[in-house]
Amino acid sequence: MEQDFYYTIDSPKRTQIKEKNSKFIASVSPIKNKSDASNFLDLIKSEFFDASHHCYAYVLGTDGMEVRAFDDGEPNGSAGKPILFAINKYKFSDLIVVVTRYYGGTNLGKGGLARAYSDVSKNVLEICQPTKVNLTTRIRAYSTYEDLSVVKSLVSEYAVSFNEYYTDSVEIEADIPKSKVTIFQAKLTDLTAGRSGLMFLNT
Repeated sequence: MEQDFYYTIDSPKRTQIKEKNSKFIASVSPIKNKSDASNFLDLIKSEFFDASHHCYAYVLGTDGMEVRAFDDGEPNGSAGKPILFAINKYKFSDLIVVVTRYYGGTNLGKGGLARAYSDVSKNVLEICQPTKVNLTTRIRAYSTYEDLSVVKSLVSEYAVSFNEYYTDSVEIEADIPKSKVTIFQAKLTDLTAGRSGLMFLNT
C-alpha cells in the first residue's frame, strides 16, 4: 500500500560523546534540499574550525530517495555510513547529521570509529521530535450551494487541509493524500451526480 507520509525532525539538536580522549559532537538539522545541507555543514565547520574531521550523512525526499555519506578523511566506511545507518534506523528523511571529531591522540581502529560515529548519531536522533510530512496532491473542487454540505463532508473526510472560497459558487482548495485522490474524485462526481468537479493544482 502506498504510504502518504514520512517523518523528519522539528529542529536542530546536538549531543557528544568521548572515546579514548577523542570527542565526537553530533549536530543534526532538518533540511529541504542539498543547498540547506551544504549551508548547515559550513556552519558547523565554522563553529568547530579547529576539529580533525567533519563527517556527515543526509537523506532527502520521499522514501529517502536522495542520500549522501562522507567520511572526511576517516577510513573508508568508518564514519559516513554509520551515520547514515543511524538515520535509516529512525526512518527519518529531510535531515543532515554532521559528526565533528576532535582527535584525542589514540587510534580507535576502523571498528571503534564506526561504533563511535554510530553511537553519537543515534544519541542525537534519539532526542529529536519527529515531524510528519504529508504527501498530498492539491486540488480545487467546484460546488454549487445545493451540493455544498455533501462536498464539504467529503473534503473533511479525505483532506489533510483545505480552504473555502464563496462567490456565485463555492471553490474548495484541498490537500488530498496522493493514494486517495482517485477515489476522492470518483466520489465527488458520484455524490453530486456530476455537478461538482475538480482541477489539479499540483501533481
